[in-house]
Amino acid sequence: MFEMGRETMSLPLEEKRKFEQGLDGASFGYKGTGSQVLDSRGNLDVTEFINVSKDDALAWPALVHRTYPSTVAERMESTIKPFVEKSLAINHSLIDVLNDRLGLPKGTLAEFHKAHEHSGCIARVIRAPPHPVPEEKLFLSAHTDYGSLSFLNNRLGGLQVLPPGSDRWFYVKPLPGHAICNIGDALNIFSGGILRSNIHRVVPPPKDQAQYERWSLVYFTRPNDTVELRPQAEKSAKIAEAVAKAPPGKYEPGMTSAEWLVRRIRAKRVAHYNDPGSEKDRRGTGDTVVPATTTTYA
Repeated sequence: MFEMGRETMSLPLEEKRKFEQGLDGASFGYKGTGSQVLDSRGNLDVTEFINVSKDDALAWPALVHRTYPSTVAERMESTIKPFVEKSLAINHSLIDVLNDRLGLPKGTLAEFHKAHEHSGCIARVIRAPPHPVPEEKLFLSAHTDYGSLSFLNNRLGGLQVLPPGSDRWFYVKPLPGHAICNIGDALNIFSGGILRSNIHRVVPPPKDQAQYERWSLVYFTRPNDTVELRPQAEKSAKIAEAVAKAPPGKYEPGMTSAEWLVRRIRAKRVAHYNDPGSEKDRRGTGDTVVPATTTTYA
């Protein structure tokens, strides 16, 4: 997968732009540098990535959503499809465990994540250039993930998390042979806030690592497009109790997974950064006040 990403990012910019995601919230395809606003000062991102739809990978050689660069198409059967299938198996196992811990009837969350129904699930390879400058320059601004689970594989540092109630960012050290798992907005909503969608960001790798390109591979598991994002309070006493303690109207009205994804993606784009409601959409379900300081702690 990393080789596929490297080959894709090495294509001429004119070729990569043929497969751009666009400005209106589409998730699949190529995103070039400078497409997203990082902060209120108008700083733009320096990363580029390629998103491959789970639906396209499983249906290959048929196309469900879009075409891809030749570097992606040539590896779809041998590399991308097996990666997607393995990622789905791992993520669905975790979803089943969380389902039981939440006191939900067996298969409740699995019903929202059917592999062969359309969804925003993607495999993503990200490239960030060498950046031997102070950490105040963000690669990716503070955010929560849009979907249910995110599985991240990376080889350099730079990922940071903001614990609840803290104003200190902490590095998440990449370990060989390990993946980092994030819970996203969808599971936060389904669980009535029991499962936390953690706030995280990416800064240039620390110390000597900053002289290298930073490559990351992520699989994002998201609910099927038509699934309504709302707490499953009627199916679990634990969730009902959590919802009862939440501020009135926090989870209503719900929207579909596809609608949520489009809103979150659009809000980060340069063309929509100042749209009404975009600040809330960028924040996702995270209700923590993100500290203005970018001081980091190991």
